[in-house]
Amino acid sequence: MEKAVIIGAGMTPVGEHWKLALRDLAVEAILKAMEDAGIDSVDSLYVANMISGPLVEQENLGALIADWAGLGNIPAVKIEAACASGGAAVQEGVKAVLSGLEDVVVVVGVEKMTDAWPSDTTRYLAYAADAEWELFHGASFVALNALIMRYYMKTYGYTEEDLALFAVNAHANGAKNPYAMFKKPIKVETVLKSPYVADPLKLFDASPVCDGAAALIITTPDKAKELGVPKEKWVEVAGIGRAIDTINLANREDLLDLKAARVAAQRAYKMAGVEPKDIDFFEVHDAFTVMAALSLEALGAAERGKGAQLAKEGQIAIDADYPIQTMGGLKARGHPVGATGVYQTVEAVLQLRGEAPTQVPDAEIGLTQNIGGTGSNITVNILRRV
Repeated sequence: MEKAVIIGAGMTPVGEHWKLALRDLAVEAILKAMEDAGIDSVDSLYVANMISGPLVEQENLGALIADWAGLGNIPAVKIEAACASGGAAVQEGVKAVLSGLEDVVVVVGVEKMTDAWPSDTTRYLAYAADAEWELFHGASFVALNALIMRYYMKTYGYTEEDLALFAVNAHANGAKNPYAMFKKPIKVETVLKSPYVADPLKLFDASPVCDGAAALIITTPDKAKELGVPKEKWVEVAGIGRAIDTINLANREDLLDLKAARVAAQRAYKMAGVEPKDIDFFEVHDAFTVMAALSLEALGAAERGKGAQLAKEGQIAIDADYPIQTMGGLKARGHPVGATGVYQTVEAVLQLRGEAPTQVPDAEIGLTQNIGGTGSNITVNILRRV
């Protein structure tokens, strides 16, 4: 079977970019990725984005961004899978080159969230939930995750302090990432003293509203050789998986089982020919601290109910057995929703090239997991050092 390799990566700093438009961020990331790969043209563009329509009144992003990036008359399309749009777009790019229909594609994830009132942004984010069963009744995205967090603590006996350890770990790694929104380490007390946004979820249990863009160049090994890209730049996309679960929590079989993540991971592991024990680091979707715990369990890194235990034991640190959020994750790097899955992949590429500011020792295989909704649409991608 043909393989797909990533040969270029680029990203913008995550933050509140008041002076830059969505198109500016996207173009900056694309040009950085193309420069990294040493190329001046691509065959197609895949744009990962969740809510550009309500946020900045702009759709037709494929045409907009390809035009402003000077990519010519190429095919270009927007990929939307709620907060998992980035991971989904990476997979669409991989499938495009594996099909043989396209030789070199660029995937860019972009979101401009700070141009709207915070109350409006909160409402737009809730579009990832079930409009008739949840949003109609006033259940925000934060509220739904708060329900899951309370049930997780009650079921397994964890405390708010236990889950705060995920935020502390993310900020410790993000402090060394020049692209992260938050570059300051925090203590458990910082999390516990932060105000509640939806009890038991506190401000420091949640990822921030922000802007950013990240991009990747994907091709095949044969084309990479033809383009003259040095092999040390290559990172293989060894496995991909994607699955859905019920969009609303009321119909979920088990509130504490991220079934879509479990199924997606099984598909990615099978394609890559690896097991959870082979993964050197996990970039999980920690939009909320409880989701980091549930993700580790669904991905097979921890047994059921033991995800938070890994944090308590110090096993999620950069030099431990299960490093997560190696450059800050959604919590400290930031969560520009539609772009997040591409950021995760760029960071995994840097780890596997040995170029990360917080380097996992001898990293050979990395996993990225991107969640849409409250676990309703999830992608898992496995990358391998060439």
